[in-house]
Amino acid sequence: MTKHLDIDTKAMRAKILDLAIRGKLTDQRQEDGNARDILKEIQAEKEKLIKEKKIKKEKPLPEITEEEKPFDIPENWEWVRLGNLTSKVGSGNTPKGGKNSGVYKESGVEFIREMNVYNDGLHYDGMVYISNELAKTRTGSAVVAGDILLNITGGSIGRCALVPDNFVLGNVNQHVLIIRNIVASLREYIHLVLCSPLVQRYINNSAVGDKAGLSASKTKGFVIPLPPLAEQYRIADKISALFAQLDAIDKAYEEYRELQQTMKAKLLELAMQGKLTDQRKEDGDARDLFQDIQEEKQRLIAEKKIKKEKPLPEIEADEIPFEIPTNWMWVRLGDLGAPIQYPFADGPFGSNLKKEHYTTNREVRIIQLSNIGENGWRDENVKYTTFEHLKLISRSEVNPGDIVIAKMMPAGRAIIVPDKDPKYVLSSDAVKFVPNKHLYLPFVINCINSPVFQNQVTANVQGTTRKRTSLSKLKNCLFPIPPLAEQKRIVSKLDKLLSLEI
Repeated sequence: MTKHLDIDTKAMRAKILDLAIRGKLTDQRQEDGNARDILKEIQAEKEKLIKEKKIKKEKPLPEITEEEKPFDIPENWEWVRLGNLTSKVGSGNTPKGGKNSGVYKESGVEFIREMNVYNDGLHYDGMVYISNELAKTRTGSAVVAGDILLNITGGSIGRCALVPDNFVLGNVNQHVLIIRNIVASLREYIHLVLCSPLVQRYINNSAVGDKAGLSASKTKGFVIPLPPLAEQYRIADKISALFAQLDAIDKAYEEYRELQQTMKAKLLELAMQGKLTDQRKEDGDARDLFQDIQEEKQRLIAEKKIKKEKPLPEIEADEIPFEIPTNWMWVRLGDLGAPIQYPFADGPFGSNLKKEHYTTNREVRIIQLSNIGENGWRDENVKYTTFEHLKLISRSEVNPGDIVIAKMMPAGRAIIVPDKDPKYVLSSDAVKFVPNKHLYLPFVINCINSPVFQNQVTANVQGTTRKRTSLSKLKNCLFPIPPLAEQKRIVSKLDKLLSLEI
């Protein structure tokens, strides 16, 4: 989370980097000299490395035109092409056979993939390794201390990590570009430039193809501002100090959010036990409400408007997690669907909704796991399929106001579908639930997201690498229902108590 209160720390980091590479974050000092001095040093070192046959001589990069310079910089700075500062810009590849060939080991030489590359450094979650013997055959994609790694494909394109000084040896796949500076002292500043809005725009404008790929040759051609070395150090120190303050804000906010989520879970737990509201005789009994639901369903089955389904198991006493008020009732979620043909449905199998079925037109929005947010609909990772393809997977069509529940972790989390796109369809990671109109929709979504429901889901997930639940398991989860009037009082009470949420 990077946006809280009136502070958007992600935007502030971008602004700080933007000011820094314009020379507006630090002062320019006469004793620093001119960036041309560094360029002379780099050129001399480059010629030395070529003479020693440590690097190959390459075709000179084009001169920088005035039109290519995006903004003014201080007089003692210089515009340069990234490739003129580097001895290497190149990516690796995945070893033959990939992850299913046994080439990845539990230890050995670190094999760095795009999932390991972040702006704040290398992340080791999901890190795999290759043998020392294999690494010796892959010298062209070897990573050493001081290198800069840049993601060049997919959703993480532009993420950039500085390899630390204590790093021994690694290797990269084809999705990661190695950038090695001729003069090592430039690396911190160059890393900051690569993370800046200027270079991120270059990357987004240069990436091509279905997977948004960036080439090494285009990366070498990036035009970047270069200050004298002393000012580079001041810039890096200034950014480090400012980012540390923003990190402290993020940490404090995350601690607050954790406390807030704990409070929310506790309030939902009390609400679903009937401890937040009073029970009133005039509300009637939830059994009457449930009887209305069942009678309507039986009538429509008799009229052959919907099909009869196999009844769910009776609720056993040892299944009930806690006592509820006497005018409430425990039911299974599967008995609370609307009287329509598909009140519950899985998303289509992956083979029935592949990338070849996607469209760039705003037709049928695909609801993905990433859209099922902690606090409701998350409008990101936008993907569409066609109206025509929807006809083939119509069972998985979803309408505004329906509930969508995550099958994959965080399994059980639920949202209400908004009314913002022409049509919706599930991905394979989700389940739809159309609640019966005899229930109060805000109460239903609160109950599904409460500990009483979530604990049942997490207790029965399956799988090792990707834990998941299933449609049948969700339908069998127990659900406490109060009379309709009390459902509304519960939601009103929760809204007041949670009104301080950001």
